Amino acid sequence: MARIGVISFSDGRAYVHAGIVDFLRATEDRLVEALIGAGHEVVAGAAPVSDNALAGSVARTVAAAGVDLTVFHYAVWAFPHFTMLAAGATPGPLLLLSNIDPVQPGMVGMLAAGGALDQIGREHARLWGDPADAELIAAVGHRARAAGAVAALRGSTFGRFGGRPMGMNTAVANTDQWQRMFGVDVEEIDQWEIVRRAELADAGEAKQAREWLERHATVHYDGAKLTPELLERQIRSYLAVRDLIAEWRLDFSGIKGQPELTQHFATMDVTEAFLNDPYDWNGPKQPHVCATEADMDGALTMQLLKHIAGTPVLFADVRHYHADRDIWDLCNSGQHATWFAARSADPAENLARVHLYPEVFFFPAGGASVHHLAAPGEMTLARLTRKDGEYRMQLMLGEFETYDTATNEELMRQSTWEWPHAFARLDAQAGDFLSRFGANHIHAVPGDHRETVRAACGLLGVTLDEFTRDDR
Repeated sequence: MARIGVISFSDGRAYVHAGIVDFLRATEDRLVEALIGAGHEVVAGAAPVSDNALAGSVARTVAAAGVDLTVFHYAVWAFPHFTMLAAGATPGPLLLLSNIDPVQPGMVGMLAAGGALDQIGREHARLWGDPADAELIAAVGHRARAAGAVAALRGSTFGRFGGRPMGMNTAVANTDQWQRMFGVDVEEIDQWEIVRRAELADAGEAKQAREWLERHATVHYDGAKLTPELLERQIRSYLAVRDLIAEWRLDFSGIKGQPELTQHFATMDVTEAFLNDPYDWNGPKQPHVCATEADMDGALTMQLLKHIAGTPVLFADVRHYHADRDIWDLCNSGQHATWFAARSADPAENLARVHLYPEVFFFPAGGASVHHLAAPGEMTLARLTRKDGEYRMQLMLGEFETYDTATNEELMRQSTWEWPHAFARLDAQAGDFLSRFGANHIHAVPGDHRETVRAACGLLGVTLDEFTRDDR
């Protein structure tokens, strides 16, 4: 959840403030309790703001606590210039929140303060209602999580291993634009480092990891494209990239892979899958977003979604549309984190559904493809794309589906069976989607996070482009 600052504003006349402060504190307490009950951490101002000095000092103290979002709370009429002073001491996102009690004119105070902020161009959001309203508290939470996700991007570093893959312009972004809009730096690292470091990786750990995979997943060796030696080479590549991430302090990354590594070394399927997983053979870990084909906008989307949802993020090609079923096969080499097989906290439960198959003819260097079918459930699907150089977030709700074993197999074999699959029913008309979706890659997290994504887009200045079945 998020860390939320709450600052209440009051009347600047001492005798008026004295008469309303108990009501103001009681209303703030109810708000704070509701936010804590929803799982958030709350940093409340030391006192309601009733003079100029408090406006600055209270705001600076709350800001210093590192809150994701600051709520300016209006339960009574409040002098608007207190808001202006506090806003000047508050560097992060602002949400103005008023009560709806007819006895005290909190809404008047919010409108006066919001209008003053508008006049100087200070961005903010506004909400109103009773703290007992669960929908209001949820709305505050959406904005707070969005603010936290956006803040987490700023000052982070993306590591790009290799350059543009196979002529894919949608995988390459403007680093100056990233710095300006998202505060993200890009570190360029040659793919040769993966090859070099893989040879130096711990052979004992690679053997241990291979045996762990053989115990928990199903490995289909064929003696040519997939051997124990090739699988250990892929595992050593994972160890190499993991070390490079630590050395370069990378927050998220992408690996070109094709065509050099996939033709002459090994596929990065195992590397990418286990970087994105919340575990490996050493136990639980934080997922590290790693996009295949060094897809920069894909990785950026995934990193934002990871901060919003707190789960691994799926990366896939929009591979095929089954018109007879109105479902999409989302499939891309071995990129899907194995966590999506069952979405279980127990890696053994996920890996029981995972098969490592010899790679297909696209990748002559061989190695394992991490094959599984994503578990069913509601999903938020999104992708940052660019139109005429400007970013937009293409967003929709969807549902992952599975069927009986025979149907699952039949559908997977219509594309590249050895790769991981997710059967998605999108809240989008097929013709509309194919006409205007701006990439071949798409990303997904479990649950409906659209409201938080919308709020994040507002904070980033990114145009929102939503798909639904009934908008056209």
